[in-house]
Amino acid sequence: MNEQRQQAYFNLIQNLLNCHSDDEVQKILAANQDLIDAGLVQKMLEIARNLLRQGELDQANGLMNIAGQQLGVYSKLSSTATKKEWLDFLEQALKVTADSINKVQVVYPILRANIKKLNSISATVFRDWAENKLRQVQLDKGKGIASDIVDLSKLIQEFTLGDKPNNIEIAIAGYKAALNVFNYNIFPLQWAMVQNNLGIAYCQRILGDKVENQEYAIQSFKSSLKIIVCSKFPQQWAITQSNLGNAYFYRVKGNRVENVEFAVKAYTAALEVITRSTLPSEWAMVQNNLGNAYLERQGKDKENIENAIIAYTAALEIYTRFEFPEQWAITQNNLGNAYLDRVQLDRVQVYRNENIENAITIFSAALEVFSRTEFPEQWAMIQNNLGKAYRQKIGDRVENFEKAIEFCTSALEVFTHTSFPQNHVSTLSNIGIIYQEAQQLTEAYTTLNSAITIVESLRGEIISGDESKRKQAEEWNKLYRHIVEVCLELGNIIKAIEYVEHSKTRNLVEQILERDAKTIFPPDVVTELEKYRDEIATGQYQIQNGKAENPKVLAQHLQELRQQRNELQNRYLPVGYGFKFDFFQGSLDEHTAIIEWYLLNDKILAFIVTKKGEVTVWQSQPEDQQALYDWVNQYLQNYYGQKDQWQNNLGKALKELASILHIDEILTQIPKHCDQLILIPHQFLHLLPLHAIPINQNSENSYCLLDLFAGGVSYAPSCQLLQQVQQRKRPDFQSLFAIQNPTEDLNYTNLEVESILSYFPSHQVLSKNQATKAALSQAATQLKESNYLHFSCHGSFNLNSPQNSFLLLADAFVSPIPDEANPEKYLKVSDTEAVDLSKCLTLGNLFERTFDFSQTRLVVLSACETGLIDFNNTSDEYIGLPSGFLYAGSSSVVSSLWTVNDLSTSFLMIKFIQILKDAIDMSIPLAMNQAQRWLRDATKEELQEWVKKLALDNTKKGKIRRQINNITGEQPFNSPFHWAAFTAVGK
Repeated sequence: MNEQRQQAYFNLIQNLLNCHSDDEVQKILAANQDLIDAGLVQKMLEIARNLLRQGELDQANGLMNIAGQQLGVYSKLSSTATKKEWLDFLEQALKVTADSINKVQVVYPILRANIKKLNSISATVFRDWAENKLRQVQLDKGKGIASDIVDLSKLIQEFTLGDKPNNIEIAIAGYKAALNVFNYNIFPLQWAMVQNNLGIAYCQRILGDKVENQEYAIQSFKSSLKIIVCSKFPQQWAITQSNLGNAYFYRVKGNRVENVEFAVKAYTAALEVITRSTLPSEWAMVQNNLGNAYLERQGKDKENIENAIIAYTAALEIYTRFEFPEQWAITQNNLGNAYLDRVQLDRVQVYRNENIENAITIFSAALEVFSRTEFPEQWAMIQNNLGKAYRQKIGDRVENFEKAIEFCTSALEVFTHTSFPQNHVSTLSNIGIIYQEAQQLTEAYTTLNSAITIVESLRGEIISGDESKRKQAEEWNKLYRHIVEVCLELGNIIKAIEYVEHSKTRNLVEQILERDAKTIFPPDVVTELEKYRDEIATGQYQIQNGKAENPKVLAQHLQELRQQRNELQNRYLPVGYGFKFDFFQGSLDEHTAIIEWYLLNDKILAFIVTKKGEVTVWQSQPEDQQALYDWVNQYLQNYYGQKDQWQNNLGKALKELASILHIDEILTQIPKHCDQLILIPHQFLHLLPLHAIPINQNSENSYCLLDLFAGGVSYAPSCQLLQQVQQRKRPDFQSLFAIQNPTEDLNYTNLEVESILSYFPSHQVLSKNQATKAALSQAATQLKESNYLHFSCHGSFNLNSPQNSFLLLADAFVSPIPDEANPEKYLKVSDTEAVDLSKCLTLGNLFERTFDFSQTRLVVLSACETGLIDFNNTSDEYIGLPSGFLYAGSSSVVSSLWTVNDLSTSFLMIKFIQILKDAIDMSIPLAMNQAQRWLRDATKEELQEWVKKLALDNTKKGKIRRQINNITGEQPFNSPFHWAAFTAVGK
């Protein structure tokens, strides 16, 4: 087929996709009768499949409908078939499936002839019919019928005509019906095979929640592998491992680093059986997928890139230009990307240029197959990649930048905002970066801002929950970093800090805004916002479940509603993409200063903010950022691997950190009248006791940061969250609710809680074995009415699954560990013992609104690691127990950054409450700072005198005083390990 006719096909299809009515479609088709043939239909179906992969369901289905019309097998009119006709069709299809050896050739004509029924019939009807049929027969006959239903379901799933989303739903319904016969105990092998089919269907599923579909797929593949073991079914086991690898690679939930590791493990396992000689095409496919996983793998970057290149090169031994042209071109493109990634690690210029030239050669070769007319999407993708390659090419910079812009601009001819929004954003991002590197800053800002505007619109369209929004934020985080850089180069610091805030804690900001709407906005505004919320949610549901009459028009309407909603709420509290810095700055106290850090690709930023005056920004040198990364890596290695060394070197390490962050230089930009400091860290800086870093490095009597500010040093995840929390009006401390030593193994927890109780005439305590999850739930009313919540117990942060971070309650330990214990429910602590997370207070519980802390002024988490956050994710979200309690309603949270000492923590907490209760209008951060200074500086004698005055009996006082005497050193808690772990976040 000549290229000119292919171009004509493509132009005609593009015109059809831009139509707004059936009349327009018919007019265009009537004017192009000479182009209507089988080749056009084939091209329509090919582009429709590409649109499906991009999530453009309405355009894909519309194009499939037109293709079906031209074949004379499909009508857009709704089916007039009766239920009997439906059942007759299903009976016929099932009989032919059972009787045929070559099922595709025999069954597909029946499906084409009855395509209206397939398009109209619901998955529920199909499942009811299948289940009813299976109920009417004996088990031995039911096995054969169930097998035929599975085969028919698979044929419908793979059928390219009709309504693709609905075909997959019907297939899933058929598989589930078959499982009524193929259960695990009686027909384990058939059960496992159906589980594998279900996994594939859920991976392909278009309707429903994308995140949950992936989880169902993973669970189905795992279930299949319980029976399909390598020793008995090696080939099927390997194929299922490959499928599982794909599911993990594209998984939205969970930790991305961990998911990629699972994918690498699954692909590698599959290649133990799938060899080049036995299954060559499958071997090449897994090699290509393994290469993709290696490119995304974190850790030994150079080794991973080299492994990816080896895998792609291996795949190309089978995927040749003539036998597998499309797969060859895809793998070539992937190999080109690997060479570009290798460029980032090569310091020697000659090797860098060699890798870039290799990438350009490989991308250009792929264009031999991926032409503009036959494979427009792939062609555009490679144009984009060529743009990235020329951007990095060594030589004539002006010429290379011009070529890079030219290639990326060509990609935008296909990657339009409406057809391929994510690819459109990616390409705009590349163009913006090219402009930035060419120092064409105005063009860079305009382009990057356009990309971010589209990202924000895509964010509003996400209907798969907060996890999807976080993953999207991880994907597009680099956009915000680049536009911050451009704003600073343009000298616009306010715009820079606004974009910093746009990228930070977005999910949490939106969740808290929704939760607190009734206290932030006037009643009539709340009512109006709820109307917007309900209408948007209804529209999203209709689009997601294929119930919208015109999805494109509805999507546009929803965008308009979101814009109207945002404009309304921003009149009172601008947040999210509508955050305005001047609104926030004006709300600050005149004695307050803020230091907000932000980590760019090659430098550290620190914005210094006060109520009046210009915002200033300190910028590090690239070597400072590398020093910071090296310091943090060593800090974490010592903490997780050599606790004693970490503890002994903590003071020295904090001095090094102060030098790396140039804290003395930053402090010179804070006005002398500011006596209160709010620290807003970024990423892993949230893990560090910044309030304890030394200042005046050249002074023999170096003080810590908290010593400089008489009004206290506190923390906030972002300016926006601080702005929201400040809106919360909470009663003064009148009532206390405490959890006391649930596991009965903390020697000084009882001392801590009993001493604190004397300061609260109204209090309730769940002590020791009474402090269960059930008791906490039963006390929901008392919890809601308490102003102060005190958890004195064990805590743990789960880095791999942050939502499972927990406070340990009574009865949570399980021994022996249940067989096949789900890691989502059980956390293994030894070979024989695990923690049942369902009996703990988890971060997930807090975000599920299990508890309401809307009257709570303060939550104290007097436990280990309760202030840690997920520092591996790059979405700039603040994910940890403090964020959960802020979301649940508290205006302040005190939590710990490491595994704390029982005795020193009890002293610190008692003193903290004494200071907080004794002084009028004492702020929580200031009370904590004063308690920390007291603990740090207190001598043994002073501690002994203090213990004498505690509200405890003489026996307990004696025990504590003897313990103090046994500690070495005149100031026993002078090390920052004892006093610096706790931070105050919030108001």
